[in-house]
Amino acid sequence: MSNRLANETSPYLRQHADNPVDWWPWNAEALAAARAQDKPILLSIGYSACHWCHVMAHESFEDEATARLMNEKFICIKVDREERPDLDRIYQLAHQALTRRGGGWPLTVFLAPDDLAPFYAGTYFPKEARHGMPPFAYVLEQVRGFWDTRRDAVRAQNATLREFLEHYDAGEAHDGALDDAPIRATLAQIERNFDSEYGGHAGAPKFPHCPEMELLLDLSSLLPPGEGARRADEGEDSQKSTLPQSAAPFPHPALRATFSRGEKEKQMVELTLTRMAEGGIHDQVGGGFCRYSVDERWEIPHFEKMLYDNAQLLPLYADGAMIGGNGLRAEVVQRLGEWLKREMVAGPGTIKHGAFYSALDADSEGEEGRFYVWQRDEVRALLDADEFAVAERRYGFDRPPNFEQHAWNPIVAQPLEAIAAALNLPVQQADALLSRARRKLFAARAERTPPGLDDKILTAWNALMISGLVRAARTMDNPAFTALAESALEALRANAWRDGRLYASFDDRGARLPAYLDDHAFLLDALLDLLQVDWNNRRLDWAIALAEILLERFEDHERGGFFFTAHDHEKLLQRPKPFADEALPSGNGVAAQALLRLGHLVGETRYLDAAERTLRAAYATMTQMPSACATLQRALGDFLHPRTLVVVRFDSVEEDAAWRAALHDAGSLRRIDAYFIPDQAGDLPGTLAAQKYASGGIAYVCRGTQCDPPIHASRLLAEKLIGETTRASQ
Repeated sequence: MSNRLANETSPYLRQHADNPVDWWPWNAEALAAARAQDKPILLSIGYSACHWCHVMAHESFEDEATARLMNEKFICIKVDREERPDLDRIYQLAHQALTRRGGGWPLTVFLAPDDLAPFYAGTYFPKEARHGMPPFAYVLEQVRGFWDTRRDAVRAQNATLREFLEHYDAGEAHDGALDDAPIRATLAQIERNFDSEYGGHAGAPKFPHCPEMELLLDLSSLLPPGEGARRADEGEDSQKSTLPQSAAPFPHPALRATFSRGEKEKQMVELTLTRMAEGGIHDQVGGGFCRYSVDERWEIPHFEKMLYDNAQLLPLYADGAMIGGNGLRAEVVQRLGEWLKREMVAGPGTIKHGAFYSALDADSEGEEGRFYVWQRDEVRALLDADEFAVAERRYGFDRPPNFEQHAWNPIVAQPLEAIAAALNLPVQQADALLSRARRKLFAARAERTPPGLDDKILTAWNALMISGLVRAARTMDNPAFTALAESALEALRANAWRDGRLYASFDDRGARLPAYLDDHAFLLDALLDLLQVDWNNRRLDWAIALAEILLERFEDHERGGFFFTAHDHEKLLQRPKPFADEALPSGNGVAAQALLRLGHLVGETRYLDAAERTLRAAYATMTQMPSACATLQRALGDFLHPRTLVVVRFDSVEEDAAWRAALHDAGSLRRIDAYFIPDQAGDLPGTLAAQKYASGGIAYVCRGTQCDPPIHASRLLAEKLIGETTRASQ
């Protein structure tokens, strides 16, 4: 018999619908049942692409004896952390406080039924004792026994924990002048932790840390060669560069320790992007990136593919392809887009049409990575001799196996030029053979049982991908990316936006779950990006509506910054106000950046003031954990050194094309927001109303509150902006 999860919108919850565990979803009825029966709650949090979540489910939740214990002693609640990030955020922090260790998934937490405070927590528990962990059945018996016999101790511990959670985000706002000290500290920390051979943070496991790379590219655009903001290495915290003095081993070219300011930041990003593209975290056959690598070389990942990782990596690789002229990074962008369109876009026949799915599982046929890895003889049988000669060298099949059970996860093991020389082939011919080999491998892999698809539609993750697509489209002049982004936005507008309220997810049964900070902030940011490639008054109105909701329903009016949940959200154990980046960029950081952009665009000082209050509220955290707050550091950089704002008014297709061409002639667009508004746009809000059309087109250029005289010729716009963008191309 199915339990209560069969009709849930989350594929992860539905995966547990046939467990013998009497699972509840998190709802008022489940909490009331726990109180009525005076039973502690066993809260299990995971997600569909989580390998160890599947392991624990198979070992324990599908086991009749274990399920019987769970049902007898607890009210069992299953939560999808992607649908309920509010709950996950609270109980991960509680786990950290109780265990003095970092958390993860699956998260297993035991709650008192009256106040929902946890009194025992862990992550994965095995069915049988191993790795120094007790068996899950033993944990169940002991926890229930503690609840029954030590109730006073539970109450006392819970009171202490509640007090800790209440004051966790309650620091005082910074009341002095905002400066770049946190940014300088972040740079010093990133350099100290940088892996000069493989990029990213030194050691393993290895995550992309996209917000840090975004910050480094911002600073490389902001700092003129040899000048710029003071760096931490000018003071007592001086750190010698960890970048290599001589050429790094293949496949990355030489890096030098004597980069000019700005250049060093760019080179760290280039190295990281290149190493990731060459590694096994990048799907060499089908495109797209897995969540993270278990080794320092980016070679062997946990194989889940998450929408949000690829959304953040796409614009970085587009920027990387431009700043480095790197063909591999440009290929990554193309193939990531192909993967996204092929496997992650909801097709016609459903209200999800055009929106992006959430994730692909790490497992298929019960084994992690089975879909992606190869046997050497299998590859040899699929390819002709010439194709195999190139492919085995390129993907490392001529080396010892790099994955368990004597299998190979493809990497870029040698540069194509070296392979061509070894085989006495022209590089162009070697490239053609490699392309043929990849197509054959892809076709053969498509016949395998694919990983499970998490087909839920999440507003925040869709907004992040919309923004990534538009930024990549703008950088690489790719209208197909813009079309994908616009289709997803229309799906969100039609289904996740109801009567002036935003929802966190939707499916064929409609929208559900009130939207969180991330949903509002990411969508506001995506709208501002999309307005730059295709102006639409309705989108501007939506952006303004989202900004107003942030200020009215999420802002901490006493201390500044934004809570993760709205003022009228379900009352939970804690109301977080998170500043640090996690798997997603900080919602507070994205909100501050977007409010600065929108405030300058329409001349609304309330938005600028709210962004400043956020930076003041976060300043202490930004100082204490610099690199963990990279998105907020980017917002601080935008506050101290405002982005260049260009508003072009035009009246014909020809004028529009001429002014856009002039903008691209200026170089990097990284720190330029440019909006092309037709004269027929009608009434516009704020300062936009005063920026009128003139014959032939006209451009208004501002930096923060300082504006230049209007520019009446497109060639003059390019000349004007050359100075703004030269720094990014040095």
